[in-house]
Amino acid sequence: MADSLLSDGVKVNKLWKGVIAVVGIMTTLVIYGLLQEKIMRVPYGSNKEFFKHSLFLVFCNRITTSAVSAATLVASKKALNPVAPVYKYCLISVSNILTTTCQYEALKYVSFPVQTLAKCAKMIPVMVWGTIIMQKRYKGMDYFLALLVTLGCSIFILFPAGSEISPYSRGRENTVWGVSLMLGYLGFDGFTSTFQDKLFKGYDMEIHNQIFYTTLCSCILSFTGLVLQGHLLPAIDFVFRHNDCLFDIALLSTVATASQFFISYTIRTFGALSFAAVMTTRQLVSIVLSCVWFAHPLSWEQWIGAVIVFGSLYARNLLKSTPSKLPPSEHTQNGASSPMKQNP
Repeated sequence: MADSLLSDGVKVNKLWKGVIAVVGIMTTLVIYGLLQEKIMRVPYGSNKEFFKHSLFLVFCNRITTSAVSAATLVASKKALNPVAPVYKYCLISVSNILTTTCQYEALKYVSFPVQTLAKCAKMIPVMVWGTIIMQKRYKGMDYFLALLVTLGCSIFILFPAGSEISPYSRGRENTVWGVSLMLGYLGFDGFTSTFQDKLFKGYDMEIHNQIFYTTLCSCILSFTGLVLQGHLLPAIDFVFRHNDCLFDIALLSTVATASQFFISYTIRTFGALSFAAVMTTRQLVSIVLSCVWFAHPLSWEQWIGAVIVFGSLYARNLLKSTPSKLPPSEHTQNGASSPMKQNP
C-alpha cells in the first residue's frame, strides 16, 4: 500500500513538472516570438528606421540571463565553480549564439510564420545529433514522420502568399537567403539542445550552473563580435533615440531569460527530443497569433503544409505516449540508465 502511494506521488510530481515546463515554455516563447518579429520587422520612429543589429539582441538577452543565474546561485548558496570543463560550456555558447543570430537575421528575409513552421523540423537535427553525439537509436516511424515534417515545411516555404513582402528586400533571392539562415538555425539549435542533454547526463550539474557559464561565455563572445563589427555604438544610439525599442529589447531579454530556465529544466528532466515535442503546440499558437497580430496572409498551399507538419508531429507524440521498454543491456548502452556513468 505504501509503495502504491509512493508511486502515485511520483507520478503526480512528474505530471506537475510537465505542466510547469509546458506552461512556462508556451508563455515565455510566444511573447518572445511576437517581440522578436516586432523588433526586426516593424520600423521605429517617424523616419521608419529598422533595427538591424541582431547580435546586440543576443548580447542583451545573454547578459540578463547570466546576471539572473548568478544571483540565483548566490542566493541558493550553491557553488559558482564550473562543474564541467569550461570549453564544454563554450561549445554550447558558440552554438547558441549562432542559433539565435540565424534566427534574428532570418526574420529580415522570411515572415515569422515561415520561420516558426521551419522550426518544427527541429526534431530532425535533434535526431541526427542524438545519433552522432549520444549514440541514440530511433525507430523507422521517427524517420518517416521526420520526412513528413520536412515535406510540410518545404511546401509552406516554397508557396508563400503573393502579398507577403519582406521589409528589407524583394525577390526569390530573399527567400533563398532566409531559408539558408533557417537551415543554419536548425543545425546549430539541434546541436545545442543535444549537447546540453549530454552535459546534464555526464555531470551532476545544477541547471543554474550550466546556464550561468553558458550565457557568460555568450556575453563575452557576442560583445567581442559587436566591437569587432563596429555595431555596438550604433545599436546603443538606436535604442536611445527610440525608447519604445529599448522597452521591447528589455522585455525580450526578460522573457528570453525566463525561457532559458524553462528550456534547460525541460531538457534535463525530460530530454532533448521531449523538449522538441513540447515546442510543437507553442509554434502553432505563435503562427496563429502572428498571422492575426501582424496580418500575415497564408496561401492554401501553406495551410496544407501546416496541416502536414502539425499532423505529423502530433501523430508522433501520440505514438510516443506508450514507449516500449528497452532490455537492460540496451538501455545502458544508450547512455540513459545512468546519467553519471561516464563524462561526455
